Amino acid sequence: MKQRAYAKINLCLDVVYRREDGYHELEMIMAPVNLYDTLNFEFSDELRLHSNVPYLPLDRRNTIVKAIELLREEYGFKENFEITLQKHIPTQAGMAGGSTDGAAAIRALNKMLRLGMDNEKMVEIAKKVGADVPFCLRSRPAFVTGIGENLEHFRVHTPFYLLLVKPYKGVSTKVAFETLDFSCAEHPDCRKMRQALIANDYEGVLQSLGNTLEQSAFKLVPQIATIKRDLLGLGFDGALMSGSGSTVFALTRDPELLEKGAAVMRKKAAFIRKTELRPQEEPGWMNRSHQ
Repeated sequence: MKQRAYAKINLCLDVVYRREDGYHELEMIMAPVNLYDTLNFEFSDELRLHSNVPYLPLDRRNTIVKAIELLREEYGFKENFEITLQKHIPTQAGMAGGSTDGAAAIRALNKMLRLGMDNEKMVEIAKKVGADVPFCLRSRPAFVTGIGENLEHFRVHTPFYLLLVKPYKGVSTKVAFETLDFSCAEHPDCRKMRQALIANDYEGVLQSLGNTLEQSAFKLVPQIATIKRDLLGLGFDGALMSGSGSTVFALTRDPELLEKGAAVMRKKAAFIRKTELRPQEEPGWMNRSHQ
C-alpha cells in the first residue's frame, strides 16, 4: 500500500506560555505544502525498513516504527511489514518530516489490517507518536492549539507561491523551546492569519506572518536570519521560519521571482524547493507543479 506523506509549514506560530506539565501551549496555522515523502507498505515475516536516507534509526526513535508498535500494543496484531521510504523532506527542518511519515504508517495499517479506527481514534494514537502527527493524518490547513492535538480545519482561498530554503545546519526542537525567553517573546495573531487565508486577503497573510521560535532559532543557527533577510532583499513579499526551523519559506505571486530566488539561494543553502500549498479542489487554485 502506497502513501504520500506531505510536509507542512507554519504560517503563524505563537508559543503562548510554558505549561506546568513541561509542554508549551501553542496557537498555530499549519498548512501542507506540495512536497512529500513516499512510503510503500507490504506484509512481511519481520519488520523491515528501507530508505534512501541511510542514517534513519530503526527503533522507536523512528516515528514509523513507533506508530506500528503503538498500534500493535493497542490491537494485538501479529503481522509485520516491509516498508520502503523515499525521503524528500529534509530533517530538522520544521516541516514535520518525521511526523508525517508516522501519520502515513497509522493510515496504512488502519487500511491494511482493517482496524476500523475513526478519526478520533487515529488522533489518539497519533498524539502518542508526536505533537505534529495529528495534523499530518489529514494534511489539511488547520488552526492548531494545545500542544498540537486540537485542530480546526479550514479552506484556504489565498493563492501564492512558496520558496523553501533550508540552511546546512538544523535546529533541535527541544533546544529551541528550552532557550525561548518569554520576557521578550513575540506573539503573532494566528486568528488573523486564518481569517486572511480564508478571505483571499494576501496583504493580510503577509501582515500576519509570525513565529515566536525565530527568537531562539536565530541565536542557535544565525544563517536562518541571514536567509530570511536575503529572501526579503530579493523582493519576496514575506518570509518566515517554519516551526522550530531551520527552513525559511518566502511568499510571492510572481513566478519569475520564484525562479530567480531559487537560482540565487541554491548557492547558499542545503535544500531549495519551489512549491505552493498542497492543491485543494478549488476553482482558480494555483496547482501547477514546481518539483
